[in-house]
Amino acid sequence: MTIKDVAIVGVGSSDFRRLYADKSRPNDMYQLAAEAFRDALADCGATQQDIDGLLCINVKYGRVGEMVGLTQPAFVHDLEGTGRMSGVALQEACALVRSGTADMVACVYATNGRTARLKYGGGDADPAGAYDAMYGMTSTGAYVSMMYQRYRSLYGAPDDALAPLAINNRANGSRNPIAVFQQEISRDEYLSSRFISEPLRKLDYCIINDGAVAFIVTSADRARGLRKKPVRVAATAGRAELSRSYISPNFYFSTSAAVADALYRQAGIGPDQIDCMQVYDNFLPTILFTLEGFGHAPRGEAWEWIRDGRIEHGGKRPLNTSGGHTSESYMQGFALHVEAVRQLRGEAGERQVKNCNTVQYMCVSPIVTSHIFTAD
Repeated sequence: MTIKDVAIVGVGSSDFRRLYADKSRPNDMYQLAAEAFRDALADCGATQQDIDGLLCINVKYGRVGEMVGLTQPAFVHDLEGTGRMSGVALQEACALVRSGTADMVACVYATNGRTARLKYGGGDADPAGAYDAMYGMTSTGAYVSMMYQRYRSLYGAPDDALAPLAINNRANGSRNPIAVFQQEISRDEYLSSRFISEPLRKLDYCIINDGAVAFIVTSADRARGLRKKPVRVAATAGRAELSRSYISPNFYFSTSAAVADALYRQAGIGPDQIDCMQVYDNFLPTILFTLEGFGHAPRGEAWEWIRDGRIEHGGKRPLNTSGGHTSESYMQGFALHVEAVRQLRGEAGERQVKNCNTVQYMCVSPIVTSHIFTAD
């Protein structure tokens, strides 16, 4: 069995908007995880007894398994609660199915970041980051801001270079009934957004919210007997760029290019044949780095490439059609996988991309991953 014989067959996600709007009570991330898992089961018509692999991200497999009634899975694993793990989790699930270690694998992610009042920075640094903390580098946002300063200096990106990305995410969020933010914004509103870590503004940052996501992976043969049209994992590739801090002098370009080369060779297609892109956007400059590293935009020119409607709904290569991490939710890449599935199934409602047959997920971070999904 090859990687092309693996598919995502079930997806589930929270109503992020409802959870964000209701601040009257805290949310338990294990309860949210259980709900997303059950929704994914219902989506594909499987039962708990069908699941023999469980990968949990930001939550523990023991408690999740107990809550959802998994008693004797063949394989369980916890992954750290970081965005780079969304791509890694799918790759691990594919490997488990391909090897025969498990037949049907559930990947479950949950967070209660809003309830817990997480800030993703500003606190005590770990020993490896103590030197950087002396200079205020206590968050991933600060590191990405430094990289973007370098990018602007090298390539002449203007002050409003990221505005099309923020505007596009909000426009797509306005078409998504479960998106946290559904009000469109203008360029002037973007520019009036306050700086968090200059040159990054508040509207360049991901949301901190509560929610959960689950998706179920199995073989293409098994998928054909389930409820929904399977979404094939046509190719997947990854490579780590390990360093002491979340920074890369060339914006992870060489690592991304290596992943892209492996991915496109495996899939037998290139960037021009991608109908829709889901790009990990913890901070908006990451999208520019991603588009260049994966060959969608020329190096140093992504800030120009994204203009003139190319990435918008109805454009040549729609991007983050659910609203991404700045408008739909920050589920650390997992909700972007679900959006890819819904687009290929034709289930995206007002934000549906016409004739969507290929979707690419890309994550540029200390572990770069990418997948190409196709309609089975």
